[in-house]
Amino acid sequence: MEGKWDQHQFENLIVEFFCDGVRVLGLPKSVGEIYGILFISPEPLSLDDLVDRLGMSKGSASQGLKMLRALGAVKEAEGGNMRRSYFEPDVELKGLVGGFIKKEVRPHLASGEEKLNELKSLLGATVNEEHAFYDERLQRLERWSKKARVVLPLLQKFLGS
Repeated sequence: MEGKWDQHQFENLIVEFFCDGVRVLGLPKSVGEIYGILFISPEPLSLDDLVDRLGMSKGSASQGLKMLRALGAVKEAEGGNMRRSYFEPDVELKGLVGGFIKKEVRPHLASGEEKLNELKSLLGATVNEEHAFYDERLQRLERWSKKARVVLPLLQKFLGS
């Protein structure tokens, strides 16, 4: 027997779905809540709409929107009240993944490169028995970093972003 349609329950499950997704990525739960409610809303929503529908503070909603906009996951849209800004989600996977790679992953890779160079200089050019283990680990990190630099552009190209 099919269950009775419950729009509120449906919306809540969509929001939970996106909360689980952002948790995996290490982003705040509020980011998943905001994206989820925008995703399932047939109309663009204002900051005040998000606060009311999600029961979060204006500050949390504002920060979440700022992060989502920086990632390219949310954009401004036409709304009913011209004095307010309205938002809608980017629902194309290529944009979402591409934005995340550009804003989150690439900066971490660049920072990692700097750390790898610092580690190399700490270890020094002389590899003795004492340093062999650390040298092997450093070489492994360098290989991972090199692979990431190759794979990320391919992933972005594949997704068309």
